[in-house]
Amino acid sequence: MSFGFFRKLAKPAPAPVQERDHVVAGRTLPLRIVENDRARRLTLRIDAGGRGLRITVPPGLRQGEVERFLTRHQGWLEQRLAKVPDRPQVRPGIKIPIRGVPHLIVHEGGTRGTVRLSEDETGPTLVVHGDRAHLARRVADFLKREAKRDIEMMVARHCEAAGRRAKAIRFRDTSSRWGSCTSDGTLSFSWRIMMAPAPVINYLVAHEVAHLREMNHGPKFWKLCEELCPDTERCKAWLKRNGGALQAIVFE
Repeated sequence: MSFGFFRKLAKPAPAPVQERDHVVAGRTLPLRIVENDRARRLTLRIDAGGRGLRITVPPGLRQGEVERFLTRHQGWLEQRLAKVPDRPQVRPGIKIPIRGVPHLIVHEGGTRGTVRLSEDETGPTLVVHGDRAHLARRVADFLKREAKRDIEMMVARHCEAAGRRAKAIRFRDTSSRWGSCTSDGTLSFSWRIMMAPAPVINYLVAHEVAHLREMNHGPKFWKLCEELCPDTERCKAWLKRNGGALQAIVFE
């Protein structure tokens, strides 16, 4: 006979999430409203590159409170978003930086969708072959391949200097951070960093490798980071100042 004393506890339900659009100064942005059991107040965040908005709310908060919160912060949103660069769409005729150098995107048909770096009388170019409809995706794939090649070599070099070993290296298109390091030694990087100047890419890799020894941002961490990348302060400032523009580029 079973009295059910040892029934497995049910997993807690995931926090409710609402998704809708919100208009700010004529710009329509996706808005995510997320409940968090640990939240004691409402917090509002603009995603990197101005790609969306996120409100974190305590559980059970009435919708009217969220609307009033948005209304009170509308002016703040307008001011902050006015500083966010436009979101250029990857297409022929625009320039995107590759390792910090602007390249003009040129589309040519045929050749099974290959992408190559070139240069003509106008300067550096990125020549994309194949169907025009797939151009943006092919440019993104090109940056991913470049990131994998360059960053894996940088990780190996910095790991040797730091006396640590990375368990794995992953590449994502993250909007909240440029890189991360987990407690088990997995390093993750946004492939968009390949649009930054080479020293900034090197700094980001050094930063995440330093976390393999110091899982914090204390004095020991920054000391190690500067040992791996002496240009840490300048590169960190560049990424803070210019990172939003790189996050804003649309690869769709």
